[in-house]
Amino acid sequence: MSVPIAVSKNNRIITRGVKEFLYLLPFILLVAIFSYYPLYGWIYAFFDYRPPLPLSLKSFVGFKWFLSLVENNVKITQILNILRNTFAMSGISMLFSWLPMMFAIFLNEIKCMPFRRLVQTITTLPNFISWVLVYAIAYSMLNSTGLFNSFLMGIGVIDEPTMFLHSTKHVWFTQWLWLTWKNLGWAAIMYIAALAGIDVEMYEAAKVDGATRMQSIIHITLPSLLPTYFVLLLLNISNFLSNGMEQYYVFQNAFNKDYIQVLDLYVFNLAMGSGAYSVSTALSMLKSVISIVLLFGANRLSKLVRGESIL
Repeated sequence: MSVPIAVSKNNRIITRGVKEFLYLLPFILLVAIFSYYPLYGWIYAFFDYRPPLPLSLKSFVGFKWFLSLVENNVKITQILNILRNTFAMSGISMLFSWLPMMFAIFLNEIKCMPFRRLVQTITTLPNFISWVLVYAIAYSMLNSTGLFNSFLMGIGVIDEPTMFLHSTKHVWFTQWLWLTWKNLGWAAIMYIAALAGIDVEMYEAAKVDGATRMQSIIHITLPSLLPTYFVLLLLNISNFLSNGMEQYYVFQNAFNKDYIQVLDLYVFNLAMGSGAYSVSTALSMLKSVISIVLLFGANRLSKLVRGESIL
């Protein structure tokens, strides 16, 4: 009788595995369609492509467009300036990557639930505002006839309007401020979920031992959130070269372009502005390869330092 029971148990395991795979199948298909199928476009980096003729009528040029990125000092200087902007933007974001975690901790310490929900809602809503509307808000506040200039001129602090949006001073920091305002509440959701998983008995035991709220945060809350923080940090390292382009596209102008043009925006401008589709594809291909290397490197470093990895 043991053989039929074992067979029945194996059949149940297989059936359960098939069901779980079917649950995941729609998401696998979405990833395959929107993440892996577009990689076919990498082939354009190896052809002298100009629309509207099909790729089959274009000549194969090998690594010509990759080498063209560093073929003279002008292009090398341009690429270095763009990498400088990319590294600066990503570096500032990574330097303050602990802000969402601290925000979630202090939000969790608010005991008045209606007020906590209000703060969380207010800080999360900007994430759903497009960057075009964010720029519209910035323009209405910071242009020559905007709120800030009108107020400062009204109280006699300045005699003529200050062109905040055209200034090249502190461009990297101001862009980080806009990004933080937009994403802080949304980025904290992951940590809020992790806080809900901390055993309440640990806090009760600490309270019995005479620990203050700050001591509980330092010795219980922070250690419990650090694994989540390190996983998100590793993902941020892998995306170090991917700042996105929407924010910088709407905020760029002729005055700050040298400081605000990051790699993603440069690729977009090459393709849509100059029509250099093959060069932009080659550059974005290199960026993807470097991002994969950064991900595995960060994962390896995490395994050596913390003894844990995410891959």
